[in-house]
Amino acid sequence: MPPTPDVLEMTRQLIGLDSGNPPGREEACALYLGGLLERAGLRVERLDLAPGRPNLLARLPGDASRPPLCLCGHLDTVPLGAAPWGHDPFVAEVHNGRVYGRGSSDMKSGLAALVGAALRLAALPAGRGGLLVLLTADEENGCGGSLQLAGRPEVLGQAGAVVVAEPTANQPWLGHKGALWLQAVFAGKAAHGSMPEEGDNAILKAAQAVNRLAAWRPGLEHAQLGSPTLNLGTISGGTRINMVPDRASLGLDLRTLPGQDHRQLQAQMAGLLGSEAALEVLSDLPGLWTEPGHPWVQEVYGILKEIGGRRPQPQGGRYFTDGGVLRRAWQDVPTLILGPGEPTQAHQTDEWCLVENITQAQDIYFQIARRWCGI
Repeated sequence: MPPTPDVLEMTRQLIGLDSGNPPGREEACALYLGGLLERAGLRVERLDLAPGRPNLLARLPGDASRPPLCLCGHLDTVPLGAAPWGHDPFVAEVHNGRVYGRGSSDMKSGLAALVGAALRLAALPAGRGGLLVLLTADEENGCGGSLQLAGRPEVLGQAGAVVVAEPTANQPWLGHKGALWLQAVFAGKAAHGSMPEEGDNAILKAAQAVNRLAAWRPGLEHAQLGSPTLNLGTISGGTRINMVPDRASLGLDLRTLPGQDHRQLQAQMAGLLGSEAALEVLSDLPGLWTEPGHPWVQEVYGILKEIGGRRPQPQGGRYFTDGGVLRRAWQDVPTLILGPGEPTQAHQTDEWCLVENITQAQDIYFQIARRWCGI
């Protein structure tokens, strides 16, 4: 049996496997990590979201005294973008204590660290509860993999606590905002540009709606996450300058607070957009929050103080994760977002992650899992 690679080598191997989404191509990463987990004795199951786009569930059994701890990460990355890179995005160059490449922070370093922790735990005697390593497809395109798993409880099974290895620079986030993405389409009537009175201009309808949206104020506040936000991300309409446009559309990105009712918010947006807007939901992902006083959170805070030297303070993030979707399946299970990547490096050109953070994250995950299992 070949030796188990160290956590940096696993990170570099994963960066070298292009899993940009679209189109996805998560299979190579899944085969690599699934092989490591199987050789260590974990039982690996596969549920494909689409051909060549697997979700992996790797289980390390424990006794039945409690549900397993779940360590979760996604296999896909965003594409490279148009800007040139100074470091080859798939070589995983290590320079000045950083590893560079697409996914180095978001989140192939997190994948390597959580799998490395699982391999270490598998070498110990079985304990309570056990471990579920959940590796998902299509997170970057609206959490498609975790949505599939949440809809298949007979495959997903149970969990007692969740750690999602998204980039937080190894600081535990108690949750994040949700996302409601809407597309509003306005219909008009085409006419010659020299005779606008003969048509019905859809762009003017959209423009009037934009002004109403600009005046929206959410009237809500969360101590750590702030207020809900609205970003008008896309606007399109018309086919030629000399035609009255008969179609226009707006794309709305709403970031919401945990527990906020998305149906009510959608109705509020519909009122602002007006009766002539046909509204479509593109994505509907819930926010996530775990109270800092939860006993498991306090235990994790203690582990982080032991490893990092200081006790964390409650905080959260703006981006959504698979954790919010999985909470739908697992109800009130405590969930933390905690990973070695740099939040500000996610989706960036020349993305990087500190090597020391990857090693530290593996130690953090291992200690969380070891204590969960009572080993």
